[in-house]
This record gives sequence, C-alpha cells and structure tokens, in this order.
Amino acid sequence: MDRGRESRWEKDAMTVEIVFALVTAAVPAALVYAVAWTLVRVLDLSGSVRDGVLVAGVILGAVAGVWRLVRVLVRFDEQRRTGR
Repeated sequence: MDRGRESRWEKDAMTVEIVFALVTAAVPAALVYAVAWTLVRVLDLSGSVRDGVLVAGVILGAVAGVWRLVRVLVRFDEQRRTGR
C-alpha cells in the first residue's frame, strides 16, 4: 500500500492552503502599516518620531502577518489530521 504518503489531491490542498495563508497574512500586515502611515500623515509627524512610528508599523505589521500565517496553517493541519 501507499501508507504515509500524500495523494495528489492532498498535496494540491496543501499548496492552496499555503497560498491562501500567505495572501491573507499580507492583509493584516498591510492594514497595520497603513494605520501607522496614516497617523504620520494626519498628525504631521516628522523626524525621529515619524521614523519611530513607521518602524513600529513595520514591526507590528510583520507580527500580525506572521500570526495570521501560523494560525491558518495550524488550523489546516488540525483539520487534515482529524479528517474534516
């Protein structure tokens, strides 16, 4: 038998889920950075404060994106293991 090996369908499902996770991770990352950028523009910040807000936006955006990516992939793995 073919025990322990994924079928073509399972491999395709994993590929689709990975792409879905990457795309949906980009959305919260971009939104968090957009909020930081909007704060800089609305409050007319300049100098090191501006740079600090933008760097914080990048860092928090990256954290939000990675959180979403991990959450989607862990959920997919749990569903795959239980057979749902």
